[in-house]
Amino acid sequence: MTPVTEFTIPSGQARLAAQACGHGPAVVLLHAGVADARMWNEQLAALASRHRAVAYDRRGFGGSLHADEPYSMVGDLLAVLDAVSPASPAILVGCSQGGRIAIDTALAHPQRVRALVLVAPALSGAPQIDSFPEPLQALVDELKRAEASGDIERLNALEAQAWLDGPAAAPGRVGGAARELFLAMNGIALRAQPRGTEIQPPSAADSLRLVQVPTLLLWGDLDFPHLQARCDTLAAQLPKVRGEVLHGTAHLPNLEQPERFNRALLAFCESLPP
Repeated sequence: MTPVTEFTIPSGQARLAAQACGHGPAVVLLHAGVADARMWNEQLAALASRHRAVAYDRRGFGGSLHADEPYSMVGDLLAVLDAVSPASPAILVGCSQGGRIAIDTALAHPQRVRALVLVAPALSGAPQIDSFPEPLQALVDELKRAEASGDIERLNALEAQAWLDGPAAAPGRVGGAARELFLAMNGIALRAQPRGTEIQPPSAADSLRLVQVPTLLLWGDLDFPHLQARCDTLAAQLPKVRGEVLHGTAHLPNLEQPERFNRALLAFCESLPP
């Protein structure tokens, strides 16, 4: 097994916990807002034979130490890129909020980005969704009640149902090690004390045609309907995109079906020109 190196990267007053393995062109993996860098364990191992694979915890997630200061998610990613790939552009792999950061970086700093792999990405400037069809609305309302009451254990369980199982799927559809890892990762994020103020990036929703790097877009057909619709929009507007639906998965397909996900990821990375 390829050894994994753990280290920290300073960004402002924060220290971002990171792990890396392998040698070759850099691939930086950006986690979802209900996870941390550990969601990419299987992908780090798969990439290591031909790439330098790097995953890091954002502020307030995993082992990163955040600070009371204004900060930019793109700025934190640039600090990571400066540390692990200062001379060459990197492939960015981002899930959910990680995908939002990857898109924002490709727009603001295109010279730092070789290609994108977007997994059910969020999108800066996308409209807020305030209502959902039943029974999804009932789950969303229950999530809000658990958050308002401060019941972290209940909120964590409901978020696992929403994001890991899928909002319309049977609770507990995904079990075993994947569920244990989700609850551990998201539990840290839910208990993290808020610190600092994020500097919001410009809207990316109206600038997608400016993303000129090869892009692989993946999403699950058990995810929230509005997120699937967003992926359809991205597939229509990103200039160099190939979209693929991963049937039978929800918001975190790399946790559910790592071997299938890895095949798509590795094939895309190998297809890129030097």
